[in-house]
Amino acid sequence: MSRWERFKYTIVQPGTEPDRSIAADERSVEELEDVIARSDDKERTIGLVAAPLAALIALLVGGASVNYAKTHHLSTTLYSELTYMLLALSVLILVTSLLRKRLFQGITLALFGLAVFNLKAWGFGFPFVLAGAWYLVRAYRLQQALKRADAGGSSPPNRGGQRPTNGSRPRSNKRYTPPT
Repeated sequence: MSRWERFKYTIVQPGTEPDRSIAADERSVEELEDVIARSDDKERTIGLVAAPLAALIALLVGGASVNYAKTHHLSTTLYSELTYMLLALSVLILVTSLLRKRLFQGITLALFGLAVFNLKAWGFGFPFVLAGAWYLVRAYRLQQALKRADAGGSSPPNRGGQRPTNGSRPRSNKRYTPPT
């Protein structure tokens, strides 16, 4: 066997078909809405640990950037403002963790990681981007599970211009021209 075949067979067992069915979530719509509304203890703990770590990294990377600007006779104002912005993002990570808001926590973690990436400190930014992506994917999967659970049961009444989920046609609109 070639190297590629050996690698492929260590990852995928030959003769077995992958299970393409989506794991059914047995939770009710109300339970899923409760889970979506607030992050759990593990997610909150990760955010509460990441926030002071982000502040420490902001001070280290910001200080190194200011020193780089001083030694190369550049303006230090830009780098000190970036340090303040990184510190503000670390405070936002802390606030969203305390408020248990999963989506906003993921956005702030990913933004912090990308901001540190732009300061050429890739090793410090990478874990924050990964953690932010994990939060965002988790929020997306919970929303999809809610959609699947909502489609299985009765749908709530149509609220303010949202598309109906029960298969009925949208109401008529003066701006809408149906295809002929």
